[in-house]
Amino acid sequence: MSQPAGPGAPLARRGPGSSRSRCPGPSGGRPRVPGTGRPPDAGYGARVAAKDGVDLEIAGRVVRLSSPDKVLFAGRAETKRDLLAYYLAVGEAVMRAMGGRPVLMQRFPHGAAGPSFFQKRVPDRRPDWLETTTVTTPNGTRSQALVIADLAHVAWAVNLGCLGFHVWPYRAADAPFVDELRIDLDPQPGVGFEEAREAARETEALLGELGIRGFPKTTGNRGIHVFVRLAPRWEATDVRAAAVALARELARRRPDLLTDAWWKEQRGERVFVDFNQNAPHKTVFGAWSVRARDGAQVSMPLRWEDLDDVDPEACTIDRVPQLVAERGDPWAAIDDEPQSIEPLLAWFRRDLDAGIPDAPWPPVYPKMPGEPPRVAPSRARRRG
Repeated sequence: MSQPAGPGAPLARRGPGSSRSRCPGPSGGRPRVPGTGRPPDAGYGARVAAKDGVDLEIAGRVVRLSSPDKVLFAGRAETKRDLLAYYLAVGEAVMRAMGGRPVLMQRFPHGAAGPSFFQKRVPDRRPDWLETTTVTTPNGTRSQALVIADLAHVAWAVNLGCLGFHVWPYRAADAPFVDELRIDLDPQPGVGFEEAREAARETEALLGELGIRGFPKTTGNRGIHVFVRLAPRWEATDVRAAAVALARELARRRPDLLTDAWWKEQRGERVFVDFNQNAPHKTVFGAWSVRARDGAQVSMPLRWEDLDDVDPEACTIDRVPQLVAERGDPWAAIDDEPQSIEPLLAWFRRDLDAGIPDAPWPPVYPKMPGEPPRVAPSRARRRG
């Protein structure tokens, strides 16, 4: 695994002859795990003989990688072994982002373009060393979920066809205390990444006024996430309340760009600040995780100075490892100073005192104290 350099140059810079610089490509080709063979030439979802597998020693454990040359990303002919090589190449950063956390696996047995299913409960047939923890759904259903205890656990999931990880906002050892506020800047139809980029700048400024440090990342698609690593003092309902307060303040300041409207009919062509991504039991697509797209785009952590120039389409599994090797992990300092959400909770209480109720919750949750009627405005008017 490449050792990260110290804090280095920004992620991408504008250069002559291009309107926006991109994640640079590696000079040495794709990252490879031990036991790699010829470059893949099989078609999408192609299967290889059952005996075609490799045993890998990862984090002191032996992990079986079956059908390693099975193509997972048709657009780039990248295989299961290429995907694992990517995760190992950025392994230190992966563990910093989601180490010790339970994850929801989304499995793609036939590759990124094929059907998928979510798997919260780990299979009964699993290695003795596999770490799990109990997670619950809003209706109280309990499951044993995978914990990313080390890179062998990542490899085990990759072998099952898991491309990326949907991560809980707490470490298994600290449950039920949440240690991440996740700010999801979600472009609505009619707007895209450029508007999300501007929304992230507004978020950075607002957090800065409150003395809160956030860490941005691309989502691997059209949006941007900003994560705030917290001291494990608050439960999920508190963190969601902080997210509601932040979303409302952003929408007040930039109603032309940002909205906190839960109902889609009210959002317009703006960036939605999805506060309910912080509701209890919710997961968010993890940093460094790979999207199920033909280009194998990564949810790429950034430094704030990277934001203006990054091209999220160019941050792919063949380019990101070299980037990290040369410039280090943009989130290297995320655990250095756990942040407080007390300023945001004060805003939430201020709004309650002013007669502004809590924001609506997702439909899978029971009716919550202080929540307004869970009815879309257009339906409420028809009923009236």
